Amino acid sequence: MKATDLKINLPLSFNQVVEIIKQLPYSEKLKLSEVLEKETRQKKERDTTLTHFASEKVLAKDWLLPEEDEAWKDL
Repeated sequence: MKATDLKINLPLSFNQVVEIIKQLPYSEKLKLSEVLEKETRQKKERDTTLTHFASEKVLAKDWLLPEEDEAWKDL
């Protein structure tokens, strides 16, 4: 079994995690920063997509008004 296959659930506080990270060698901190950057980028992309879908129903109320049809009729 590889170390990457292990799933360990240890309840750690944020400060405890920070203290552990401080003890890592520089090369490991770089790897961790790459993982964190990738994770935050993916989350941001998912959030943007979810916001789009969540907004659609709210905006549709305005889009379906007769006033909207009137405003866009000449385009």
